[in-house]
Amino acid sequence: MESGPEAFAGVTFALFGAGLLVWTGVCARTGEPVADGVSRSTGTALALLFGLAFLATGCWLLL
Repeated sequence: MESGPEAFAGVTFALFGAGLLVWTGVCARTGEPVADGVSRSTGTALALLFGLAFLATGCWLLL
């Protein structure tokens, strides 16, 4: 069973990763830039990569 801080960190990472993925999807769908001063494809790719990494880390901490 998870300890309190580990469960809190897992939920936090998972929520942040999911939020980042949703935000990136909305920006990509509407044509808005994902990051300021970065090309659209680079910003989208990096945001997707980090969103998946945060979501995977959060799920791993909750297991």
